[in-house]
Amino acid sequence: MRRRRLRLGLYADEEGLAWVEGLVEAAVGSRSARIVGGTVARTDDDGLDFLAEQWSVEHPGGSGGARQPVELDVHLGCSLRTWRAIRKAVLAALCPEGSAPHTCRVPWTVG
Repeated sequence: MRRRRLRLGLYADEEGLAWVEGLVEAAVGSRSARIVGGTVARTDDDGLDFLAEQWSVEHPGGSGGARQPVELDVHLGCSLRTWRAIRKAVLAALCPEGSAPHTCRVPWTVG
């Protein structure tokens, strides 16, 4: 098994971040992989500003509240095949509606 990374950019508050972390843990726990480390970093990176804009478009007139740009970087011990399955499961859980028009619970991007 090699060490692999799953990196997500999020526009989330504490509750949204915990939800996404739970999705990752569930995807990892159902496969022969383990989380071997990772970080959560609040960021002022302008590269994630589009997530705040997405939130404002999907919630017109609504407040972003405590949401802010966050980088979630999870280090996994697994094969490439397992990493791909985990990544696919996480993305499907983040966007269960697929490509149909919908509102994201937590706006995200994958790195």
